[in-house]
Amino acid sequence: MTTKITKAVIPAAGLGTRFLPATKAMPKEMLPVVDKPAIQYVVEEAVAAGLTDVLMITGRNKNALENHFDRMTELEDLLEKKGDQDRLAKVRFATGLADVHYVRQGDPLGLGHAVLRAKMHIGHEPFAVLLGDDIIDDRDVLLSKMLTEQGKRNATIIALMEVEPEAIHLYGCAAVETTDDPDVVKVTGLVEKPSAADAPSNLAIIGRYVLRPEIFEVLQNTKPGKGNEIQLTDALQVMAVNPQFTGGVYGVIFRGRRYDTGDRLDYIKAIVQLAVDRPDLGPDLRVWLQEFAATLD
Repeated sequence: MTTKITKAVIPAAGLGTRFLPATKAMPKEMLPVVDKPAIQYVVEEAVAAGLTDVLMITGRNKNALENHFDRMTELEDLLEKKGDQDRLAKVRFATGLADVHYVRQGDPLGLGHAVLRAKMHIGHEPFAVLLGDDIIDDRDVLLSKMLTEQGKRNATIIALMEVEPEAIHLYGCAAVETTDDPDVVKVTGLVEKPSAADAPSNLAIIGRYVLRPEIFEVLQNTKPGKGNEIQLTDALQVMAVNPQFTGGVYGVIFRGRRYDTGDRLDYIKAIVQLAVDRPDLGPDLRVWLQEFAATLD
Protein backbone atom coordinates (compact mmCIF):
# COMPACT_ATOMS: atom_id res chain seq x y z
CA MET A 1 0.00 0.00 0.00
CA THR A 2 1.37 3.42 -0.94
CA THR A 3 0.95 6.61 1.08
CA LYS A 4 -0.24 9.88 -0.44
CA ILE A 5 2.79 12.14 -0.51
CA THR A 6 2.27 15.56 1.06
CA LYS A 7 5.79 16.61 2.13
CA ALA A 8 8.40 18.48 0.11
CA VAL A 9 11.97 19.33 1.09
CA ILE A 10 13.68 22.35 -0.46
CA PRO A 11 17.43 22.63 0.25
CA ALA A 12 18.26 26.35 0.50
CA ALA A 13 21.46 26.57 2.51
CA GLY A 14 23.89 27.48 -0.29
CA LEU A 15 25.91 30.68 -0.12
CA GLY A 16 25.25 31.74 -3.71
CA THR A 17 28.86 32.74 -4.31
CA ARG A 18 28.37 32.90 -8.09
CA PHE A 19 26.09 35.91 -7.58
CA LEU A 20 28.32 37.95 -5.26
CA PRO A 21 28.10 40.75 -4.29
CA ALA A 22 24.30 40.56 -4.76
CA THR A 23 24.12 37.59 -2.37
CA LYS A 24 26.38 39.06 0.31
CA ALA A 25 23.32 39.99 2.40
CA MET A 26 20.48 38.44 0.37
CA PRO A 27 19.87 34.70 -0.03
CA LYS A 28 20.29 33.61 -3.65
CA GLU A 29 16.85 31.99 -3.43
CA MET A 30 15.35 35.47 -2.94
CA LEU A 31 16.80 36.90 -6.15
CA PRO A 32 13.81 38.05 -8.24
CA VAL A 33 12.83 36.21 -11.40
CA VAL A 34 10.68 38.87 -13.05
CA ASP A 35 8.65 39.90 -9.96
CA LYS A 36 8.78 36.86 -7.69
CA PRO A 37 11.75 35.40 -5.81
CA ALA A 38 13.04 32.18 -7.33
CA ILE A 39 12.08 30.18 -4.24
CA GLN A 40 8.40 31.09 -4.63
CA TYR A 41 8.21 29.45 -8.05
CA VAL A 42 9.48 26.23 -6.47
CA VAL A 43 7.01 26.34 -3.57
CA GLU A 44 4.17 27.05 -5.99
CA GLU A 45 5.19 24.00 -8.04
CA ALA A 46 5.15 21.80 -4.94
CA VAL A 47 1.72 23.06 -3.89
CA ALA A 48 0.29 22.62 -7.39
CA ALA A 49 1.32 18.94 -7.18
CA GLY A 50 -0.44 18.51 -3.82
CA LEU A 51 2.58 18.95 -1.53
CA THR A 52 1.40 21.37 1.14
CA ASP A 53 3.91 20.54 3.91
CA VAL A 54 7.19 22.21 2.91
CA LEU A 55 10.47 21.94 4.82
CA MET A 56 13.27 24.32 3.84
CA ILE A 57 16.83 23.38 4.76
CA THR A 58 18.45 26.74 5.42
CA GLY A 59 21.68 28.21 6.75
CA ARG A 60 23.02 31.45 8.14
CA ASN A 61 21.70 34.74 6.74
CA LYS A 62 18.56 33.07 5.34
CA ASN A 63 16.04 34.95 7.49
CA ALA A 64 14.63 36.63 4.38
CA LEU A 65 13.18 33.28 3.32
CA GLU A 66 11.17 33.00 6.52
CA ASN A 67 10.07 36.62 6.26
CA HIS A 68 8.84 36.16 2.71
CA PHE A 69 6.46 33.34 3.61
CA ASP A 70 5.33 35.02 6.84
CA ARG A 71 2.75 37.76 7.45
CA MET A 72 3.91 41.37 7.09
CA THR A 73 1.03 43.22 8.71
CA GLU A 74 2.52 46.72 8.31
CA LEU A 75 2.84 46.30 4.54
CA GLU A 76 -0.59 44.70 4.27
CA ASP A 77 -2.18 47.55 6.25
CA LEU A 78 -0.47 50.13 4.03
CA LEU A 79 -1.68 48.45 0.84
CA GLU A 80 -5.17 48.10 2.33
CA LYS A 81 -5.34 51.80 3.12
CA LYS A 82 -4.14 52.68 -0.39
CA GLY A 83 -6.79 50.42 -1.89
CA ASP A 84 -4.07 48.52 -3.78
CA GLN A 85 -5.90 45.20 -3.82
CA ASP A 86 -3.77 43.70 -6.60
CA ARG A 87 -0.47 44.01 -4.72
CA LEU A 88 -2.16 43.11 -1.44
CA ALA A 89 -3.41 39.84 -2.97
CA LYS A 90 0.12 39.02 -4.21
CA VAL A 91 1.63 39.64 -0.76
CA ARG A 92 -0.98 37.49 0.98
CA PHE A 93 -0.70 34.74 -1.64
CA ALA A 94 2.91 34.00 -0.68
CA THR A 95 1.92 33.82 3.01
CA GLY A 96 -0.86 31.32 2.50
CA LEU A 97 0.81 29.06 -0.05
CA ALA A 98 1.82 26.17 2.20
CA ASP A 99 2.64 25.07 5.72
CA VAL A 100 6.32 26.01 5.64
CA HIS A 101 8.89 24.78 8.19
CA TYR A 102 12.60 25.47 8.53
CA VAL A 103 15.64 23.62 9.80
CA ARG A 104 19.27 24.69 9.50
CA GLN A 105 21.79 22.48 7.77
CA GLY A 106 24.67 23.53 10.04
CA ASP A 107 27.82 22.28 8.34
CA PRO A 108 27.73 22.70 4.53
CA LEU A 109 28.44 19.05 3.75
CA GLY A 110 26.57 18.69 0.47
CA LEU A 111 23.11 18.00 -0.91
CA GLY A 112 22.97 14.52 0.60
CA HIS A 113 23.66 15.97 4.05
CA ALA A 114 20.97 18.63 3.52
CA VAL A 115 18.40 15.95 2.66
CA LEU A 116 19.48 13.93 5.71
CA ARG A 117 18.63 16.92 7.92
CA ALA A 118 14.98 16.39 6.94
CA LYS A 119 14.79 12.94 8.54
CA MET A 120 13.03 13.94 11.76
CA HIS A 121 10.40 15.95 9.87
CA ILE A 122 9.74 13.36 7.19
CA GLY A 123 9.66 10.22 9.31
CA HIS A 124 8.89 7.00 7.40
CA GLU A 125 7.06 8.46 4.42
CA PRO A 126 8.09 8.98 0.82
CA PHE A 127 8.70 12.65 0.05
CA ALA A 128 9.77 15.03 -2.70
CA VAL A 129 12.95 17.10 -2.95
CA LEU A 130 12.93 20.23 -5.11
CA LEU A 131 16.12 22.18 -5.75
CA GLY A 132 15.64 25.93 -5.78
CA ASP A 133 17.99 26.55 -8.72
CA ASP A 134 15.67 24.74 -11.14
CA ILE A 135 12.40 26.39 -12.14
CA ILE A 136 10.02 24.16 -14.09
CA ASP A 137 7.55 26.03 -16.28
CA ASP A 138 4.08 25.61 -14.77
CA ARG A 139 2.68 24.85 -18.23
CA ASP A 140 4.70 21.62 -18.34
CA VAL A 141 4.11 18.45 -16.32
CA LEU A 142 6.91 16.95 -14.23
CA LEU A 143 6.41 16.67 -10.48
CA SER A 144 2.86 15.33 -10.67
CA LYS A 145 4.04 12.68 -13.16
CA MET A 146 6.85 11.73 -10.77
CA LEU A 147 4.41 11.41 -7.86
CA THR A 148 2.14 9.22 -9.96
CA GLU A 149 5.05 6.96 -10.93
CA GLN A 150 6.13 6.68 -7.29
CA GLY A 151 2.65 5.54 -6.33
CA LYS A 152 2.54 3.08 -9.21
CA ARG A 153 6.01 1.56 -8.74
CA ASN A 154 6.65 2.20 -5.02
CA ALA A 155 10.18 3.22 -6.02
CA THR A 156 12.41 6.27 -5.85
CA ILE A 157 11.83 8.56 -8.84
CA ILE A 158 14.28 11.09 -10.24
CA ALA A 159 13.88 13.69 -12.98
CA LEU A 160 16.09 13.31 -16.04
CA MET A 161 16.68 15.56 -19.03
CA GLU A 162 18.60 15.00 -22.24
CA VAL A 163 21.61 17.32 -22.55
CA GLU A 164 24.36 17.72 -25.10
CA PRO A 165 27.17 15.19 -24.41
CA GLU A 166 29.70 17.98 -23.89
CA ALA A 167 27.55 19.36 -21.04
CA ILE A 168 27.07 16.11 -19.11
CA HIS A 169 30.07 16.81 -16.86
CA LEU A 170 27.97 19.51 -15.18
CA TYR A 171 25.37 17.01 -13.92
CA GLY A 172 24.79 13.68 -12.31
CA CYS A 173 24.27 11.14 -15.09
CA ALA A 174 22.09 8.01 -15.30
CA ALA A 175 22.59 4.63 -16.93
CA VAL A 176 19.11 3.39 -17.86
CA GLU A 177 16.93 0.66 -19.31
CA THR A 178 13.67 1.29 -21.15
CA THR A 179 10.22 0.51 -19.71
CA ASP A 180 6.76 0.27 -21.24
CA ASP A 181 6.50 4.07 -20.97
CA PRO A 182 8.77 6.07 -23.34
CA ASP A 183 9.03 8.85 -20.75
CA VAL A 184 10.00 6.52 -17.88
CA VAL A 185 13.25 4.55 -17.59
CA LYS A 186 14.67 2.17 -15.03
CA VAL A 187 17.90 3.56 -13.58
CA THR A 188 20.64 0.93 -13.32
CA GLY A 189 23.47 3.22 -12.25
CA LEU A 190 24.39 6.81 -11.49
CA VAL A 191 27.61 8.78 -11.62
CA GLU A 192 28.24 12.34 -10.44
CA LYS A 193 29.58 14.76 -13.08
CA PRO A 194 31.32 12.28 -15.43
CA SER A 195 33.42 13.28 -18.40
CA ALA A 196 31.73 12.91 -21.78
CA ALA A 197 33.89 9.84 -22.45
CA ASP A 198 32.84 8.13 -19.21
CA ALA A 199 29.16 9.11 -19.20
CA PRO A 200 26.78 6.14 -19.57
CA SER A 201 24.19 8.32 -21.37
CA ASN A 202 23.26 11.93 -22.05
CA LEU A 203 20.49 11.82 -19.44
CA ALA A 204 21.25 14.36 -16.73
CA ILE A 205 19.67 14.47 -13.29
CA ILE A 206 17.79 17.73 -12.75
CA GLY A 207 16.60 19.08 -9.44
CA ARG A 208 13.47 17.05 -8.73
CA TYR A 209 13.36 13.80 -6.73
CA VAL A 210 10.65 11.68 -5.11
CA LEU A 211 12.43 9.56 -2.54
CA ARG A 212 11.51 6.55 -0.46
CA PRO A 213 12.41 7.00 3.22
CA GLU A 214 15.13 4.33 2.97
CA ILE A 215 17.26 7.13 1.52
CA PHE A 216 17.98 8.35 5.05
CA GLU A 217 19.65 5.12 6.17
CA VAL A 218 21.65 5.04 2.94
CA LEU A 219 22.76 8.66 3.39
CA GLN A 220 23.86 7.93 6.96
CA ASN A 221 26.25 5.34 5.55
CA THR A 222 27.39 7.37 2.53
CA LYS A 223 30.97 8.58 2.75
CA PRO A 224 31.87 12.04 1.38
CA GLY A 225 32.49 11.97 -2.37
CA LYS A 226 33.34 14.71 -4.86
CA GLY A 227 34.15 18.00 -3.16
CA ASN A 228 34.39 16.14 0.16
CA GLU A 229 30.60 16.38 0.37
CA ILE A 230 27.90 13.77 0.94
CA GLN A 231 26.49 13.40 -2.56
CA LEU A 232 22.83 12.51 -3.01
CA THR A 233 23.80 10.89 -6.32
CA ASP A 234 26.05 8.40 -4.48
CA ALA A 235 23.17 7.41 -2.21
CA LEU A 236 20.82 7.04 -5.18
CA GLN A 237 23.38 4.75 -6.80
CA VAL A 238 23.09 2.43 -3.78
CA MET A 239 19.30 2.56 -4.06
CA ALA A 240 19.47 1.75 -7.79
CA VAL A 241 21.65 -1.36 -7.43
CA ASN A 242 19.71 -2.75 -4.45
CA PRO A 243 16.11 -2.76 -5.70
CA GLN A 244 15.19 -5.74 -3.54
CA PHE A 245 15.61 -3.57 -0.44
CA THR A 246 14.85 -0.07 -1.73
CA GLY A 247 12.34 -0.54 -4.55
CA GLY A 248 14.90 0.61 -7.09
CA VAL A 249 15.16 3.93 -8.91
CA TYR A 250 13.24 5.07 -11.97
CA GLY A 251 13.63 8.23 -14.01
CA VAL A 252 10.98 10.44 -15.57
CA ILE A 253 12.39 12.08 -18.70
CA PHE A 254 11.38 15.74 -18.79
CA ARG A 255 11.01 17.28 -22.24
CA GLY A 256 9.53 20.63 -21.23
CA ARG A 257 10.80 24.07 -20.25
CA ARG A 258 13.32 24.32 -17.43
CA TYR A 259 15.03 27.49 -16.27
CA ASP A 260 18.37 27.32 -14.46
CA THR A 261 18.70 30.22 -12.02
CA GLY A 262 21.94 28.96 -10.46
CA ASP A 263 24.17 30.44 -13.17
CA ARG A 264 24.35 34.17 -13.93
CA LEU A 265 23.84 33.91 -17.68
CA ASP A 266 21.10 31.30 -17.39
CA TYR A 267 19.44 33.41 -14.67
CA ILE A 268 19.21 36.35 -17.10
CA LYS A 269 17.86 34.05 -19.82
CA ALA A 270 15.25 32.69 -17.39
CA ILE A 271 13.95 36.18 -16.64
CA VAL A 272 13.64 37.01 -20.34
CA GLN A 273 12.04 33.66 -21.26
CA LEU A 274 9.43 33.92 -18.52
CA ALA A 275 8.74 37.61 -19.09
CA VAL A 276 8.10 37.32 -22.85
CA ASP A 277 5.21 34.94 -22.17
CA ARG A 278 3.59 37.22 -19.59
CA PRO A 279 0.47 38.98 -20.94
CA ASP A 280 1.32 42.14 -18.97
CA LEU A 281 4.97 42.33 -20.06
CA GLY A 282 5.41 40.12 -23.11
CA PRO A 283 4.02 42.27 -25.95
CA ASP A 284 6.17 45.31 -25.20
CA LEU A 285 9.20 43.22 -24.25
CA ARG A 286 9.08 41.24 -27.51
CA VAL A 287 9.05 44.42 -29.56
CA TRP A 288 11.96 45.86 -27.59
CA LEU A 289 13.95 42.61 -27.83
CA GLN A 290 13.58 42.51 -31.61
CA GLU A 291 14.68 46.13 -31.89
CA PHE A 292 17.58 45.59 -29.53
CA ALA A 293 18.72 42.39 -31.29
CA ALA A 294 18.79 44.27 -34.59
CA THR A 295 21.42 46.63 -33.16
CA LEU A 296 23.80 43.80 -32.23
CA ASP A 297 26.70 42.67 -34.38
